[in-house]
Amino acid sequence: MKNLLSPIKIGSIELRNRVIMAPLTRSRSNREGIPNDLMRQYYEQRASAGLIISEATNISPMGVGYLNTPGIWTQEQIEGWKPITQAVHNKNGRIYLQLWHTGRSSHPDFHGGEFTVSASAINSGGQVNTYDGLKDKEPPRTLDISEIEDTIDDYVKAAKNAIEAGFDGVEIHGANGYLIDQFICSGSNVRNDKYGGSIENRCRFGLEVVAAISKAIGSDRTAIRLSPSGTFNGMFDETPVETFSYMIDKLNEYNLAYLHIMEPYAPPGKTYIPQDSYLQDREVTQYFRNIYKGNLMTNSGFNIDEANDYISNGIADMVAFGKLMIANPDLVERIENNANLNDWDVKTFYSGGEKGYIDYSFLND
Repeated sequence: MKNLLSPIKIGSIELRNRVIMAPLTRSRSNREGIPNDLMRQYYEQRASAGLIISEATNISPMGVGYLNTPGIWTQEQIEGWKPITQAVHNKNGRIYLQLWHTGRSSHPDFHGGEFTVSASAINSGGQVNTYDGLKDKEPPRTLDISEIEDTIDDYVKAAKNAIEAGFDGVEIHGANGYLIDQFICSGSNVRNDKYGGSIENRCRFGLEVVAAISKAIGSDRTAIRLSPSGTFNGMFDETPVETFSYMIDKLNEYNLAYLHIMEPYAPPGKTYIPQDSYLQDREVTQYFRNIYKGNLMTNSGFNIDEANDYISNGIADMVAFGKLMIANPDLVERIENNANLNDWDVKTFYSGGEKGYIDYSFLND
C-alpha cells in the first residue's frame, strides 16, 4: 500500500518519498532578492523531503510584493541560488523553484511609486508590509495585451533561469490571489477582451504561461499550484467549481510533473471564511481528483495520519507540508521512526535571522 514514504516519479525524476516541502515565504533574502548562505542552510537541512518547493520567487521587478523575498530575473540572483540547489542535490534531494508574480497584492512602494498591475483595476483591499511600514493596498493598473505577452515572457525567462540555477523544475504560483489567480477569478477580472469574461478567457493567461514554460523547459519539469476555494487576498469567483473544473481539465493536455491543489487556506493568525458556492475544507482535492489525470499534490494543514490516508486511498499522490516542515527539518526521519514532532513558532515565520529558521532540533540532537 502506498504511503508518505513510498517513492514516486514526477516527470523524469524519481522522488524518494511523497513528503513534500511546501513553498514557504520566509523573508530571509535581501532587498535585491539575492539568496544567501542562511537560506542554503535552511534548505539543506530539509533535503530528505521527497521534493522541496522553494519559497515563492519573484519573476521580475514588477512581480515583487513582499519584504526580502528572492528573485530569479538577474544573474546575481541565479548565482545566489546555485549553492542552494547544489547543497540539496549533494544530499540526494530534489528541488523545484516556485515562480511568483504578486500582481495587485503588492504596493507601489515596491515599484518606485508606479501602480501595481492586475487583470483589472480592482483593489483587493487589505494592507501590505513595505520597507516604510504597513500600508493600505491601492488599486492596480490593468495590464494591456502587449504587457500580458511581456509577462508571459518574464515567466519563461524565469523558468529558464531556474534551470540554469540548478533547479529540477518549476512550480507556477497560480494560487492565493496572485497574478494568475487574479486573471482566473471573476471577482478580480472584469476584462472584455480575450483574457476576460468567459471562464475560457479568464483561464487563458494561466494556460498560456503553462504552455510557454512547458515548451521552454519541458512539461516534465513544469508544475502549477491552484487554490480553487481560496479567498486570501480578497479573492472571489462567481462559479468556482465550474471555473476550476475547466482550468484543471485543460491542464490534462500538458503532461505536467504535477498539479498542486490547495485546500482552503488562511495565513497565520487569520481565519478562513468559507463562501457558500465554494468547495469546503477537505472537499477540494477529492473533487478535482476525479478530473485531473496526472500526479496530484495536496496541501494545507494535513497531519501525518491524514496525509497517509489520502495517499493510500488515491485521493492525492503527494502531500506538501508547511508548518510541520518549518519546525521539523527531519520530518521524513520522524515519520519513519514515529517520533514526536517539534512545534512551530509563528512569531519567527517572517522575522529574519536564524531564530525559528535554522535552529529547530533534529532527532539526534
